Amino acid sequence: MDSVLETQRRLHEEIDRLEQAVVDQFMLNPKTLKEHLLQEHTVNGYWDRISARSADLATIYKDDDESRKKEMDAISGANEFGEFYNRLKKIKDYHRKYPNEAVEPMEMEFMDQQPTEEKISALDDMFSGEEAGGRYLDLHEVHEHYMNLKSLKRTNYLGYLSEFTLFEEIERKDKNADYQRYLDALSTYLEGYLKRIKPLTNIGKIKEEGRQEFDKKWEEGSLPGWPKQEQDAAPTTDLFCIACKKQYSKDTVYNAHLTSKKHIKAAAQLAANGGSSNPSDQENVAEAQSKALAEKAKPEQDAAWSEFLIQKYAEILKTQIEDTKENVERRQTLTGRERDLELETDQIELEDSDSDDEEKIYNPLKLPLGWDGKPIPYWLFKLHGLGVEYSCEICGNHVYKGRKAFDKHFQEWRHAHGMRCLGIPNTRQFHEIVGIEDALALWKKIKGTKPEGAKKDQIEEFEDSEGNVFNKKTYEDLKRQGLI
Repeated sequence: MDSVLETQRRLHEEIDRLEQAVVDQFMLNPKTLKEHLLQEHTVNGYWDRISARSADLATIYKDDDESRKKEMDAISGANEFGEFYNRLKKIKDYHRKYPNEAVEPMEMEFMDQQPTEEKISALDDMFSGEEAGGRYLDLHEVHEHYMNLKSLKRTNYLGYLSEFTLFEEIERKDKNADYQRYLDALSTYLEGYLKRIKPLTNIGKIKEEGRQEFDKKWEEGSLPGWPKQEQDAAPTTDLFCIACKKQYSKDTVYNAHLTSKKHIKAAAQLAANGGSSNPSDQENVAEAQSKALAEKAKPEQDAAWSEFLIQKYAEILKTQIEDTKENVERRQTLTGRERDLELETDQIELEDSDSDDEEKIYNPLKLPLGWDGKPIPYWLFKLHGLGVEYSCEICGNHVYKGRKAFDKHFQEWRHAHGMRCLGIPNTRQFHEIVGIEDALALWKKIKGTKPEGAKKDQIEEFEDSEGNVFNKKTYEDLKRQGLI
């Protein structure tokens, strides 16, 4: 067993090497999102070890059992040389007994700081497939919990991502125990997700500062969805039952309750525990009444705190939430084959704006970048009309620069999703139509002039695996014959 002083020295050495390892990690230049996450998780692990070793050192220096003091006295007393040779003998005996024991120096652990496939693979196991390595949130399970709550507005997953923090729109009477369990599940997921994608974030500090802000707003009654209720005059203690911890508003109901079996049983149990249910004891009744009212208000305060904390987490994860909404909206327009191809794409490269090797590109006209990463010539910019902006109301007033991009967008996912939301098929008849009212008017006219059978067979378009477009009748005929 190591001596106390040797343990102390080893802990100091480990802390120094861990601090140097943190510096070495920050000197690395991660190029992908996974490497960036791996760096933060590695540094977070080092900090946790530093905290644990510092706590061990604090225990040694505190020296409650005086073992450190005794060892210091032994090596600095009158028999210091005898103590030295005695310890040297123990070391020699140990190595004589175990002559071939392998010893790995402490610095070997921190020599290789570069990310490896094994480390990145372990990082992938922390995220689900829907989370895509930490780029998006996976709230499907929480959304199912939300859909099972009664008296709440039903919404699809995309709508839920936009509205799950709007707690003020939920009526106060609907925030019951099931609602609290839903809030706990949502808060637990967001907190765990935040720890996984931003492990260096101080969750404890966020909760502490948030609690102070919450308590202040709760007392003021300024929390959205939780206005301070106007309290009537304080309820009288004459109609409060100590045994059942319940307040009554009418004498008749209170007197009938005193003769009920439930009250008699509760009063007997209170008396067995040494309590008193005598209504004449005003001090005891007032204390029990205030305690019961506080316990009644506690569930509402807990629900309000959970909502406040979730909104804090959502504010920190604002970028990930927006990316998740855009990803869900985009994936709804993809086929199964396109989804499979998307999973095989390479990792997203992080923008290396701080690199000293790259030259700062001079682009005062803010021209688009070409294939070589440099601005395209101005004459080419004018030739393609990239300075002309086209806005599409169906795409949510998205702006397209240049006629080519504008013409191309009619077959892209954003425009197709907008047309689907309007209940209109995205066919050639609606090319160049960018206004919602114009699209609806044209669709109404088409439905009025063409019979229902023609609409289904001729207006609907289908695309085969090679990109050829057919109407519904032709597509079904070719498919039936096995030609496509």
